[in-house]
Amino acid sequence: RLAVRMDLNGVRVLDIFAGSGSLGIESLSRGAAHVTFVDSSRDAAAAIRANLSQLELSDRARIVVSEVHRALGELGRSHEAFDLVFVDAPFKDDMSADVLALLGEFKLVAPGGWVVVEQSKRAPAAPPAPEAHERAFVATIGDHRIAFYRRPEAAPSAE
Repeated sequence: RLAVRMDLNGVRVLDIFAGSGSLGIESLSRGAAHVTFVDSSRDAAAAIRANLSQLELSDRARIVVSEVHRALGELGRSHEAFDLVFVDAPFKDDMSADVLALLGEFKLVAPGGWVVVEQSKRAPAAPPAPEAHERAFVATIGDHRIAFYRRPEAAPSAE
């Protein structure tokens, strides 16, 4: 669903709650320039590191081992901006709404960028769009609900 809306060639990706890194690694395999993986688990980071090494993709990736609020704050203070953000919070402790709010607060999504949030279909309704974003659409696939958000391109200046 995302591939028809976005060319992944050259994009910067943020994979939050990265786990094994499969979403970010798939992005790299489809031409993403760089992926930042965020997960609080050292075991997850080791798995990502091993997967990147095996696929010879380590030079196009960064792994941040940190609690998500802290990691997003640091990325925001560094003025990072991403073209695509994956949010796949653990279903039992769904922090998707908090993460979306932080993405907007820290302006971590580049103009024209996308945010993809995966949740259990049993979770409350898809979270509201982050500041300066719009919810594009929501799809239910099996036991998952996937919400797509977009930060519109910057409006042309009236000079």
